Amino acid sequence: MMINAMLVGAFVMASIIVSLFFLRFWKSTHDRFFLYFAMSFLLEALSRVIIGTTNIQNENPLIYLIRLVAYFLIIIAIYEKNKKRR
Repeated sequence: MMINAMLVGAFVMASIIVSLFFLRFWKSTHDRFFLYFAMSFLLEALSRVIIGTTNIQNENPLIYLIRLVAYFLIIIAIYEKNKKRR
């Protein structure tokens, strides 16, 4: 149980760091691609915080919904980036 909490904490920390990394690039370029990725990683961190601090399991629909929104943001970012090139 303790090792699971440590791994969840490490994943949350890594997700937040990656999100801040993308926010820094968004701040300098104002490209929404980076903003979408930053929001996606923040949502991923949120889902892990919920898992780590409550009794909600990975299979809960709330967790799936948060992850679905996060992955959908990545798809939107990629679509918008490729749409501009055409």
